[in-house]
Amino acid sequence: MGKLRGEEQRGMWVVVSELPRSVSHPFYEKLNRLLAEHGFDDFVEAQCQPFYAEKMGRPSLAPGQYFRLLLLGYFEGIDSERGIAWRAADSLAVRSFLGLELTEAAPDHSTISRTRRLIDLETHRSVFTWVGQCLGIAGLIKGKTLAIDATTLEANAALRSIVRRDTGESYNEFLTKLAQASGIETPTRAELAKLDRKRKHKGSNKDWTHPHDPEARIAKMKDGRTHLAHKAEHAVDLETGAIVAVTLQEADQGDTTTIQITLPEAIEQLEAVAAVTDDKVKTGEELVTDKGYHSKHTVLDVQSLGLRTYISEPDRPGRQNWIEQHAERDAVYANRRRIEGERGQQLLRRRGELLERPNALLYETGAMRRTHLRGQGNILKRLLVHAAACNLGLWMRTLTGIGTPRGLQGRLAAVMAFCFTLWVLVRDQLTAHRHRGVNLRLFAIPGRRFAAMPCVL
Repeated sequence: MGKLRGEEQRGMWVVVSELPRSVSHPFYEKLNRLLAEHGFDDFVEAQCQPFYAEKMGRPSLAPGQYFRLLLLGYFEGIDSERGIAWRAADSLAVRSFLGLELTEAAPDHSTISRTRRLIDLETHRSVFTWVGQCLGIAGLIKGKTLAIDATTLEANAALRSIVRRDTGESYNEFLTKLAQASGIETPTRAELAKLDRKRKHKGSNKDWTHPHDPEARIAKMKDGRTHLAHKAEHAVDLETGAIVAVTLQEADQGDTTTIQITLPEAIEQLEAVAAVTDDKVKTGEELVTDKGYHSKHTVLDVQSLGLRTYISEPDRPGRQNWIEQHAERDAVYANRRRIEGERGQQLLRRRGELLERPNALLYETGAMRRTHLRGQGNILKRLLVHAAACNLGLWMRTLTGIGTPRGLQGRLAAVMAFCFTLWVLVRDQLTAHRHRGVNLRLFAIPGRRFAAMPCVL
């Protein structure tokens, strides 16, 4: 294809200027102005400079465009990089958000994937920290009360493809050997299923792994299905709802184990925010979690860090043994007194209100419940920018009342519905007033100065 002539380009721009603008245009324009005011592009350019050569091959994807593409995954609810690339090529609002001209081609999904592989994990984490610092300056991170929760993400790996860790046999090959050892020479599929149904501990992560995603673990999902999964854990500022830290770990690890990584990460992020806010943001004074995180050693370790714990205590049968565990006993009893007090009950209610919200925003409407990447490093890169987009949505919601482009679309529909309802009410009132005037004229007597009563049907 040849280049467009000047007259054709001018005619095309006239047509584009006359196109109707979608409801997402104002949201992305406001978000771009917000990022430009705080120097987002200059920041990511400086962070990504070591990964770009001065002269080598065709022009690469600019850092600002790359991170904006990942932000679209949250704002548009797109789970894969292929879907992000398709949306960037299809929507004029998204193209303006990315800074693409009308005649400029949108980035291909392979370009997005290659850029993600080249830019390291720490750079993606620095973008998440930068957004957190902007929220701290805006007063949307207080840092006093932290709440931690975890959820499972479906891995990009199938259970039918798992192999034995010791021999490398597939699941069907292993069952066939078991059937032959029990006396069945040529077992059918039904016989293999019957044999597998009676086995205990058949899905042990100690025995099985996936050859292409060894970090995925066999776990039960939120909907009850058993699948290969990863565990995402996030810390939330319980006063504002902002996400303070995000970690990705093995799905078979317990909450009392994963909190040992998430809590220090959250404190480190708060220290980075406090450094740019003249220590107006605190670095953690209270910790609120559910009963899955409760153990005598966890409560003692958290209190030794200087945090007051408000951890829900599960119902355990019998009495606990505190022999030679006086420090653990005192920590558990102090936590019990706090959660039974007025302050503890208030924090536990706020945990139910604000802590579950990131799960819905990130993984349900944000479409990250099903991962399309393999390897915890790659998934965590996407997840960090996804959580940063959720924080940007909180920032936008504070400034404009809308946190996503779809929220703006819903607000427009609500305004149109209100105007239509108001118009119907006014029309009905005018119609009723006109009918009352007709009835009065019918019952008026000429020459008399009194008003007749309207007719009641």
